[in-house]
Amino acid sequence: MLRAENAKLDIYDGAGRTRRRGKGKPHMGYSKEDIIRIVKEEDVKFIRMQFTDIFGQLKNVAITASQIEKAVNNQIMLDGSSIEGFVRINESDQYLYPDLDSFVIFPWEPQHAKVARLICDVHNPDGTPFVGDPRGVLERVLERAKAMGYDTFNVGLEAEFFLFQTDGEGKPTTKTNDEAGYFDLGPLDHGEPTRRRICLALEQMGYEIEASHHEVAPGQHEIDFKYAPALECADKIMTFKLAVKTIAQRDGLHATFMPKPIYGLAGNGMHTNMSLYRDGKNVFFDEQGENGLSKECYSFIAGILAHMKGMAAITNPLVNSYKRLVPGFEAPCYMAWSASNRSTLIRIPASRGQGTRVELRCPDPACNPYLSLAVCLAAGLDGIAKGMTPPPEVTENIFAMTPATRKRRGVEALPGSLEEALIAMKKDKLVMAALGQHVTRQYIAGKEAEWDEYRTRVSSWERDKYIINY
Repeated sequence: MLRAENAKLDIYDGAGRTRRRGKGKPHMGYSKEDIIRIVKEEDVKFIRMQFTDIFGQLKNVAITASQIEKAVNNQIMLDGSSIEGFVRINESDQYLYPDLDSFVIFPWEPQHAKVARLICDVHNPDGTPFVGDPRGVLERVLERAKAMGYDTFNVGLEAEFFLFQTDGEGKPTTKTNDEAGYFDLGPLDHGEPTRRRICLALEQMGYEIEASHHEVAPGQHEIDFKYAPALECADKIMTFKLAVKTIAQRDGLHATFMPKPIYGLAGNGMHTNMSLYRDGKNVFFDEQGENGLSKECYSFIAGILAHMKGMAAITNPLVNSYKRLVPGFEAPCYMAWSASNRSTLIRIPASRGQGTRVELRCPDPACNPYLSLAVCLAAGLDGIAKGMTPPPEVTENIFAMTPATRKRRGVEALPGSLEEALIAMKKDKLVMAALGQHVTRQYIAGKEAEWDEYRTRVSSWERDKYIINY
């Protein structure tokens, strides 16, 4: 069994020099020649050309090292008709255009015949970007932000996950063999060794790990890495999920980012921390503003609140997502904001200056991060463009309010189901425009089919509840 902490991986800079792991991020600015040379020098045998489908599933075309020149010259073909939500069978040919800066060697794979990856954009045969590529959706909204004068949209994602035991056939159970709670450590925290191996592997890949800890529920964990520009952050969360699942499997465990795997316990969230920059300055901070926040920050908050119902099917994409968004488990259910109150949908963490950020607390790690960040940014920019003003801050515990009090305070609820979220999405023109017609159509069709399958399926709860009495 490969132990990540024992694997050695050199991180190359563009000039051919190397830095040992733990001394910084990979070089930004690889050339085609750099990658071809590294593949040869490092005895890389396979390269995974990775991309993400509309529903957030990581896909890849694996090539051998002999094809690396074709790969860096955008000549690797993809049959898009085989990917759910991509293209029709009569327009299936597409090409993978790798982001050269995403090149990295996987530290958990054998080091005698190494495996590397390149994250790719999907293009049409004529060279134009494919409108159904989620990465391209985020890139287009980022271009809109630049047109408004914002050069950087920084994001920090906090993805929670469970580590479950597997049965004799290697299939996942919901047993954790873990009685630990928030911030507990070994021997109570049985997942600590696996979490440590994940952290070390991620550091070898250039991540700056800020913290890792046991979460509230037995078997639940969180690993936090440093914020990054939005596209890089979305790439990183996709790689993070792959690393967590792969290393857990090699330790005989099953990792899941399912929003609510166990009834009665806390679910998995992915708090999304966002900040906008102009000329290197965080525009959300204003030392003279109320709570140290700028007018642009307040308008960004207002934009998200105005479009949150329409965004929910993207940020919380599963039937199961709405079983997490219920009172009693700290997950937000109601649309309000606060500078400190953790029962609200949007919280402003205490840090000010360059660290000022807006934290959206409802997204879960089952979402497609490219689409989720795209709609969050589009909504916030809409708030800024229209000069929106958010409702008054809510400092009280919303969960303790009566329905009448919430109504009087103008605190509305998030959609209560995937069905409600899809209805709201179809009414929100800004969300659909941000995604584009192709993605919107394919996404809604897929999610409506998922809801219909759930709606008509007979569950174990129904059998336990009714089969004897009726």
